[in-house]
Amino acid sequence: MRATLRILSLEDDPNDAELVQETLASGGISCQITRVETEADFIASLEEERVDLILADYTLPSFDGLTALKIARQGWPHVPFIFVSGTLGEEVAIEALKVGATDYVFKTRLSRIVPSVQRALREAAERIELRRAEEALRRSEAYLAEAQRLSHTGSFGWDVSSGEINWSRETFRIFEYELAAKVTIEQIVQRTHPEDRSAVEQLLDRVSRDRTDFDFEHRLLMPDGSVKYLRVVGHPSENESGSFEFVGAVTDITERKRAEAMQVEARVSERTRIARDLHDTLLQSFQGVLMKLSAVTYLLPDRPAEAQKTLETSIEQARQAITEGRDAVQALRSSTVVTNDLARAIGSLGEELGADQTGQNCPEFHLQVEGTSRDLAPLVRDEVHHVAFEALRNAFRHAQARRIEVEIQYGDRQFRLRVRDNGKGIDPKVLSEGGRAGHHGLPGMQERAKLARGELTVFSRLDSGTEAELTIPASLAYAKSPCAGRSMSSGKGT
Repeated sequence: MRATLRILSLEDDPNDAELVQETLASGGISCQITRVETEADFIASLEEERVDLILADYTLPSFDGLTALKIARQGWPHVPFIFVSGTLGEEVAIEALKVGATDYVFKTRLSRIVPSVQRALREAAERIELRRAEEALRRSEAYLAEAQRLSHTGSFGWDVSSGEINWSRETFRIFEYELAAKVTIEQIVQRTHPEDRSAVEQLLDRVSRDRTDFDFEHRLLMPDGSVKYLRVVGHPSENESGSFEFVGAVTDITERKRAEAMQVEARVSERTRIARDLHDTLLQSFQGVLMKLSAVTYLLPDRPAEAQKTLETSIEQARQAITEGRDAVQALRSSTVVTNDLARAIGSLGEELGADQTGQNCPEFHLQVEGTSRDLAPLVRDEVHHVAFEALRNAFRHAQARRIEVEIQYGDRQFRLRVRDNGKGIDPKVLSEGGRAGHHGLPGMQERAKLARGELTVFSRLDSGTEAELTIPASLAYAKSPCAGRSMSSGKGT
């Protein structure tokens, strides 16, 4: 209760208003009373002032309490309304309560006004709190519905004993059934792709019998012939009536499956490209070397100087062909990484590339791992490895660096790969254009990052080195546990 209660009193007798105020004060209720007699003043006071309580006589010369009650209930339903009258009969008072009055007090028994006011204010506070809770619940339900829509994840409840199934709005949307439709197991099986029906039926039978968690993927065949991929997760529990039920979530993973299929297609395309490069560069380079060596055999007797020059050119061309062949083989080998020990795989890359350098040209290579090593999703793992390969090859071959560092960070929110060197840097124009004409290093790395659903940022300053950083959200980077209901343990340490 507020320190000073603001009361609007519809009363034509000032003495009665003062008596009410004195009675409330003697009961420990401090109040400020605004007395009005006409309809216009009554409405104006409600509009202009903050009113906590309305006290109204039943009959006035130019206005009446019943009309005042109807006005208050229409515009200010949260304000308690108590009749305080000497002419109010018992039947009329009861009828007033039915219309919406909070209470009534006879002027001849004015001592009742203190508990009446206290009860009215308490009930008003409870109604306000209830409205707030209901509004919070409505907002929460609206937020949940929107979150489900955005994430393509619906919820469900399945009472196994009765067979009753309850779906959220998003689950209805995923299955493309009418919102008012009664859901049955038969409908779910009917919508399931024919090739997956037997497996789904067996799983439902097993989990309903064993009452265990489940986490599985299957396909839906929609009426228009399209196919959807779902992930369904359920957990056993008891409802309020004590019946056994499953509660869980249904996620439409069609887009993810399509993306994975595109990545597989990209992987095949990449292997085809590498094979073509081997044919177009390595084999043709050796063919050119053979032709020049054949020419040397004819030049040696008569033109030894020209033969010497041709031989030197052939040797250089052979070296270049070996480099191109090694790059192609390394790229082919890195297109699919068998091990999930990323640090070991990238460390091997650094050692191999460093072995190609000679003498003082060989930079120091350092590898650092932060966080607990975790298995990456297979397709993400391959793309990360390939980005590392491209970044390291550029650093070892072209940066003229004294030091090359790789940092792998397994974070709870994101996975990060960072490759940096202290070499000559990249021309700002080349960097702004996304790479050199005819070279596919930087564009290829960006494409790999995109396939891994990550973000690649390249920083570089002339004579100050280059840094390439790949970040991928943890929810996309790390492999999911294959066993439902089992927490995922961390992978190998470094």
